[in-house]
Amino acid sequence: MAVLLPGAPDLAAYWRNLVAGFDAVGDVPEGRWDAVYYRPATADGPAAADQVYCRRGGFVDALADVDVTRFGIMPSSVPGAEPDQLIALQVAASAVADAGGEDRLPARERVGVVLGRGGYLTPGLVRLDQRVRTAAQLVRTLGELLPHLGADQLARVREAFTERLGPDRPENAIGLVPNLAASRLANRLDLRGPAYTVDAACASSLVAVDQAVGELASGRCDLMLAGGVHHCHDITLWSVFSQLRALSPSQRIRPFHRDADGILIGEGTGVVVLKRLADAVRDGDRIYAVVRGTAVGSDGRTAGLVSPDPGGQIRAVRRAWEAAGLDPAEPGSIGLLEAHGTATPAGDAAELRTLAEVFGPPDDSEGGRTAVIGSVKSMIGHAMPAAGVAGLVKAALAVHHAVLLPTLHCDDPHPALAGTRFRPLAGAAPWDSGPGGTPRRAAVNAFGFGGVNAHVVLEQAPDVTAFTAAPKPRAAARPAAADEGRRGSGRAAAATTVIERERVLLLTAGSPEDLAVALDTEDSTLLASGLDTPASRGAGPARLGIVDPTPKRLALARRVTAKGRAWHGRGDVWFSPHPLLGGERPGRIAFVFP
Repeated sequence: MAVLLPGAPDLAAYWRNLVAGFDAVGDVPEGRWDAVYYRPATADGPAAADQVYCRRGGFVDALADVDVTRFGIMPSSVPGAEPDQLIALQVAASAVADAGGEDRLPARERVGVVLGRGGYLTPGLVRLDQRVRTAAQLVRTLGELLPHLGADQLARVREAFTERLGPDRPENAIGLVPNLAASRLANRLDLRGPAYTVDAACASSLVAVDQAVGELASGRCDLMLAGGVHHCHDITLWSVFSQLRALSPSQRIRPFHRDADGILIGEGTGVVVLKRLADAVRDGDRIYAVVRGTAVGSDGRTAGLVSPDPGGQIRAVRRAWEAAGLDPAEPGSIGLLEAHGTATPAGDAAELRTLAEVFGPPDDSEGGRTAVIGSVKSMIGHAMPAAGVAGLVKAALAVHHAVLLPTLHCDDPHPALAGTRFRPLAGAAPWDSGPGGTPRRAAVNAFGFGGVNAHVVLEQAPDVTAFTAAPKPRAAARPAAADEGRRGSGRAAAATTVIERERVLLLTAGSPEDLAVALDTEDSTLLASGLDTPASRGAGPARLGIVDPTPKRLALARRVTAKGRAWHGRGDVWFSPHPLLGGERPGRIAFVFP
């Protein structure tokens, strides 16, 4: 997985922010749109089209730093491209790296991409519209109002106006095609399966996940990248939500609060790497969570096109749990619900009705409201088409680390919340297993503007060690130290480091070949001799570490060692064929550990 979200340039920062309950919402950065458009709310009536009454949201301006040359893109083409395409490319590449890198991808013909992306006015399209349409309208209107202006003067006005839009090159138009958010990614990463975008408003990225799951289940693809991208804070988008009175007049986004009064617009990009579970287990992948079920549906005919309908939401949620083969109303069925949670009064009320209907009321025999409800929108704003993947990544991280996460600004909950099985948390808390050892299970809602609803059910991956805090250093548990006298001896040394509930098998030898010889023995013999060794017994330049060693990980270690190339942590195996210090690297090296 990988993200670029307000306050979070990467996945690690996002996790830190989620655990800490960091509020990344702030004022509109300078240059996003002119301050002349802002006028504080004074009445409950519709706002003027050229005025907005809110100026706070979630932004990534200081974090969106893309090295385009890394992907073979010429810097001269950047000004004419949509920023979201370049950001999506970088985030997708980071997700592939988090999944072990391009070397671990299956055949490129069987790798696809589906991204949720809205059809909003984005910076490049705005510039093109101004160059083509607005410039002509401006000159025509001036000519009508000021008839004494000659053709030369009007031409100079048009030239001055278009100059401010930046250089005009024919190739700029290529970067404005919406589907290139996915196609550029497939092109630069050489992925030859299906590559396309979907627009289902706020449900877009979960619809993309549903599509990707279908590609995998059908056998057409072996790996899919799915997610959402939204980097549009154009004043026209703000104007739409301002006229609908959907923006928060108090300029605070408070999902499921008694006095919630509207959304704050956010932005961001998130991409997840999906494989069939059996393939991921076979390949020794690190699995954050298992997608047990997905579903998508629409409200159908309702009283209003933009009014949320619990009936449509209920159908989508129930279908996802049916696909998962699970009963959502069963006690202990769910530990965390990442809600759509927009903080609009109508939206929150409809979603709470959906939750009460699908998951049932509080269960007195289970201690009442045992499950947790959350909405990451309280921390980053509403990222529109990328909102679903922001919630999906949050839920997957929570499942993976066994931590229930807080939601901000819900100190006085909506009264309807008391009629559900869910409660908000003010701070992060450990996530214990359910009744009878039920695996950790989460679900994610994304209910799109216009009545399209998506739901995903996530479950704890098999054989995942519970999250524990980082251990303190222990004197008797050190990695093997450098020992010049043993290099090239043909013998391997072993040590065991015990870290909370995990064991680490450390092997060292004079060369990768010697290490391969040491590994060429029965698993039980190797594990017994290595794991019973209480401390270091010497070292060599070739190093191998296996976290919580199993026969499967030993098999991976043998393949890695036989190739002789460095292997850094994938499948919980670390291998270094060369010494870290000395040899070809003279001088002094300092390591700083935060």
